[in-house]
Amino acid sequence: MMLSGKIAVVTNVRDFVGVAVAYVLQARGATVRCHDASFEDLVSRDAFKSENPNLSILDACSTADAIDRARSNLGGLDVVVINDFYPASRVPIGEALADDFRNNLEALMVTPFETASAAARHMKPQRKGKIIFVTSAAPIHGLPNYCMYAAARGGANALALSVAKELARDNIQVNAVAPNYVESESYFPRDLLADEKVLAKMTSKVPLGRLGKPEEVAEMIAFLASDRSDFVTGQIIPIAGGWA
Repeated sequence: MMLSGKIAVVTNVRDFVGVAVAYVLQARGATVRCHDASFEDLVSRDAFKSENPNLSILDACSTADAIDRARSNLGGLDVVVINDFYPASRVPIGEALADDFRNNLEALMVTPFETASAAARHMKPQRKGKIIFVTSAAPIHGLPNYCMYAAARGGANALALSVAKELARDNIQVNAVAPNYVESESYFPRDLLADEKVLAKMTSKVPLGRLGKPEEVAEMIAFLASDRSDFVTGQIIPIAGGWA
């Protein structure tokens, strides 16, 4: 129970690797609160509760407000997992629109900036904490026709590196896990993976020859959230089967 006594928030839990992260952190002993913008819709919120009865959620709010509410309700804040998501649209550079690029930047750079700012405000006075960005390996390796997505994720990686150096003096560790080719409905719908030819084409690009599991990403996050990683900060860690 390496996270026993820790209070953690996972943002945008319904997308990317959010649910897996929440379960793994909770299994390691953390008190976890889940945020998602979709919780504003009662049907969506009730559906999530029905599917995940053992996970506790925060009422609909922004990611920054979720941090404030968790801190106020639980009396502490140790770990914030910034699990942002935006569709990776395949658009060549000559056809990509500036407004679409701005939407990528808003979701994948501005939102994590706001979340990390809220986390820092609570963690600095207590002189401890873990901020973990979930980004992408795409900007590390480069991804043709996905320049908008890769650039936005690259900005988030740079944000994590800079914030890590700034907050190190406050004993706050900041890192990013950068997945790609990880099974997730957000990026790899089930009907897509059910096509053996498509799956074979995708996995042929991964040196390990398979897609990763969300739980594999979550286990790395659990380590970074624990006291065992107190000397690890300012790292971008690809989880992509050797692709990056």
